[in-house]
Amino acid sequence: MAERDFLFSGPEQAPWTLLLAHGSGAPMDSPFLETIAAGLGESGVRVARFEFPYMRERRTDGRNRPPDPMPRLQASFRKAMVDLRAQEPIERLAIGGKSLGGRVASLIADELESERTIDALVCLGYPFHPPNQPAKLRTEHLVALKTPTLVVQGDRDPFGTSEEVSLYALSRAIQIEWLGDGDHSWKPRKKSGRSEEQNLREGVESIVSFLRDLPRREPRMTPQSGENVTEGEIDDFD
Repeated sequence: MAERDFLFSGPEQAPWTLLLAHGSGAPMDSPFLETIAAGLGESGVRVARFEFPYMRERRTDGRNRPPDPMPRLQASFRKAMVDLRAQEPIERLAIGGKSLGGRVASLIADELESERTIDALVCLGYPFHPPNQPAKLRTEHLVALKTPTLVVQGDRDPFGTSEEVSLYALSRAIQIEWLGDGDHSWKPRKKSGRSEEQNLREGVESIVSFLRDLPRREPRMTPQSGENVTEGEIDDFD
């Protein structure tokens, strides 16, 4: 992935970098992600956005395509993470995305966290189930998730309302920030007395607070002098 394939926001030297993927139907420069990336960047978080193969192809020929199969989406996300680390000075890295992008990130998060290549997961409107299909849950892997996770969700999101999600068995590693009367893109109804700008601002603030307050992991222990060590057994400290 070339440098031009990422959209960057925020300072190059930052304590946190957040790698974000888009939702199923809108690209990485959608108004929603533009607002989130700008807000995080202004708050000192480095944001890198990328697109899955089907969305890049859509830009080339203008044809609407469904999302790639999940294995290809996961492989694309892993490659984006590797490419980003190869070209950016990263101190701590979180991955995530809008809707589909967050779901894909959540499926690979524990693998990457165990390898110490990421530190956290951030999901912007997680698709707990398809709209009007509350029995078709996409939460099996979230039960035992180990990666520190923030889900920022509108409380009337058709992909998972606050009432529905409160009944799910989710990992204790998952923190959910509910945005008042928000839909899948956090937009409230006028009668709620809240504004879209308010929810977007609160969403950004919750992400900044989550990352800022996340403790650093304990470094892996190095062998004592004289112990036999095979190549690859010692990892650098964070």
